[in-house]
Amino acid sequence: MLKILNKPYPFNDDLKFNTLAIFFITLILFVFLYLFEPFDMDSLPVRQKYIMVSGFSVITFLALTLHLMIIPSFFSKGFSSTNWTIKKEILWNLWILFTILAGYFLFTRFMGLMKFGFDMVITLVFVAIIPISIIIIINYNKMIRSHLKLADEMNKKLRENKDVHDKVVYFNSDYQKDNLVIKINALLLIRSANNYIEVFWREGELIKSQMIRMSLLNAEKILKEYKFVLRCHRSYLININHIEKVEGNSQGYKLYFENVNFPIPVSKNSIDKLQGLI
Repeated sequence: MLKILNKPYPFNDDLKFNTLAIFFITLILFVFLYLFEPFDMDSLPVRQKYIMVSGFSVITFLALTLHLMIIPSFFSKGFSSTNWTIKKEILWNLWILFTILAGYFLFTRFMGLMKFGFDMVITLVFVAIIPISIIIIINYNKMIRSHLKLADEMNKKLRENKDVHDKVVYFNSDYQKDNLVIKINALLLIRSANNYIEVFWREGELIKSQMIRMSLLNAEKILKEYKFVLRCHRSYLININHIEKVEGNSQGYKLYFENVNFPIPVSKNSIDKLQGLI
């Protein structure tokens, strides 16, 4: 049991989530107190009942705001997810509950509304230990399953990406002697040259190229399944994974590849698509 309590647990410091949580918890409490009238509230006059319901709701709102938003903001290191555990989460929730109930106790005493004994505060805190612990442990196991599932999905995606990069591409020339087979990951760019295309690829530290009798349109069809290959200009196909840098000037954009001694222009129609892919 102690091992479980000392396991890491992410402290929820999501400002938007906590703001909504505080609002809805306060609203639900107000409705609950008004409709079900616990703590012998049904014995109170209507005016005192409204004061008590409103007071309890305000105390709850202020206590939650203090503990979920203000204190964690000022002492962020102490509430860091790297230091937070299940045990700390349980104790922190019990402390919040205790301060809320203590606020109820002081409020009823100050307003002279009814007897809300301190023994009732202690009893309610101890009664709450079990459901709070169960909820936190269930949430912890739920997060583990969620993280494991996400990790499996990411590993699957990584394997798929690796498989894609290891695939080979066949450029079948109109002349068989010009055929070329390379790994897609090695492809740098292809440029059109009249009735030929010139394919550039990396082989170790070397950049190689070969002329193939084929249209750029046919080359684009061969590479259409690879989302990282883009036709950035009417004369160029590029592998965006090998772009070294992008330069812009009054004429538009140019792309540079390592050890390739000429820039590749980007047409106006391709700028948005290139930006989206990068």
